[in-house]
Amino acid sequence: MNTTPTSLQPRGRMRSALTSCLKLCLLLSALVGLPSQAERLKDLASIQGVRDNPLIGYGLMVGLDGSGDQTMQTPFTTQSLNNMLGQLGVTVPPGTNMQLKNVAAVMVTASLPPFVRPGQTIDITVSSLGNAKSLRGGTLLMTPLKGSDGQVYALAQGNMVIGGAGASANGSQVKINQLSSGRIPAGAIVERAVESSLGGDGTVMLELTTSDFGTAQKAVDAINRSFGPGTAHALDARVIQVNAPPRPEDRVGFLARIENIDVAPSQAIAKVVINARTGSVVMNQTVRINDCAVAHGNLSVVINTEPVISQPGPLSGGSTVATQRSQVEVSQAGGALQIVRGGASLADVIKGLNTLGANPQDLVSILQAMKAVGALRAELEII
Repeated sequence: MNTTPTSLQPRGRMRSALTSCLKLCLLLSALVGLPSQAERLKDLASIQGVRDNPLIGYGLMVGLDGSGDQTMQTPFTTQSLNNMLGQLGVTVPPGTNMQLKNVAAVMVTASLPPFVRPGQTIDITVSSLGNAKSLRGGTLLMTPLKGSDGQVYALAQGNMVIGGAGASANGSQVKINQLSSGRIPAGAIVERAVESSLGGDGTVMLELTTSDFGTAQKAVDAINRSFGPGTAHALDARVIQVNAPPRPEDRVGFLARIENIDVAPSQAIAKVVINARTGSVVMNQTVRINDCAVAHGNLSVVINTEPVISQPGPLSGGSTVATQRSQVEVSQAGGALQIVRGGASLADVIKGLNTLGANPQDLVSILQAMKAVGALRAELEII
């Protein structure tokens, strides 16, 4: 027969979960504590000028099964439809109130990859702009996609297939996945290319993903070892200037070799990132703490409310009255001082913080206080 009190069972499960979490953290700390491995330069840096360009356009989607915009509430849908019909030679009498349910105004977005040429296709994303219930099964009409300079770089058109589904009746609604947006693979044809003068002046700029003087210097040394002294030099902690061959055909092979050079990045700065919305706490392997004493207690307020029925006596002429009775209890856990020992590795830091027995939400406040007194040897970032 199990004599364990019911109220203690959740604590036991929580203690088991914390133990498993501690074991996982220790395993991760052992892995991240290994010496940094060399990475390809293409994983640490990008080539200046080789990037995507965002495109945007406004269009209409037709062929919806009665799930389009309510034109009385979205007048821009009707205006866009009138303009399109006018371009096709169809004149709509002024003052006509079109009650259409199979048309929806949409925004079309895409990214123009580098070195793309006219005639190639790119994927597009279509999103409802009005109050359409679903874009499932719709057809996007020809929509010009413009860049930040106002020029048209692609034309989008096609049929969109959405993986979601939905149904509603008599106020009840069931919806699976997102029905108001979707993608059309190869839904746009490129009409204009973005010219790139990559290495036209005899130099190529490499930009590190993360600014770091040590990593920049190591990358310069690795390039000069492979191509000779003076080939590369760092302009700052992020940008590396490389002397490239003058001929374009030689430049391609040159950059291909540079991207595959192995570089061991410098160790990152100690940082603790706290998500204030979810209470998540993430720290890297360079975080250290000094010896400190922490007192932390939990305050809990429990309110129990139950109905109380007052029944009048027989033949008294009274009526039954229902009231609420609440019971409030306030409890505070012990907050004795706990010694948190300093550690020289992430495993030691985790052991020290787990001695407090605090949950992630409490740990956020503790880390902030430790940073304030100088016991936390790391940068504290709250996102």
